[in-house]
Amino acid sequence: MRRLLSALFAFTIFLAAPAWVMAADTAHGGQVFSNTCAVCHAGGGNTLNPDRTLQKADLEAYLTNYGSGHEAAIAAQVTNGKAPMPAFGDVLSAADIADVAAYVESMSSSGW
Repeated sequence: MRRLLSALFAFTIFLAAPAWVMAADTAHGGQVFSNTCAVCHAGGGNTLNPDRTLQKADLEAYLTNYGSGHEAAIAAQVTNGKAPMPAFGDVLSAADIADVAAYVESMSSSGW
């Protein structure tokens, strides 16, 4: 019973924690982007398909589920890939993916 109550308490704190406590690290996301993504997406562009950039309008138009959760949609794309973009789920950690998704969202919102 004590374990159940402890787990319930921990879960309650997790749900009630302010967003800044669990926020992704955009500075680290920028590093991940530079090391992993910039080869194809430097400056928010797309060298393989110039019509589908990381600009806000293109993310809204082409990225599946972007309207229902921006960072989650970006993270899903990074994790699973979609031709011609390879999947990075086996290459990057979940934290790296969350951070790079936050970075891409931040940069797209500010116009790169």
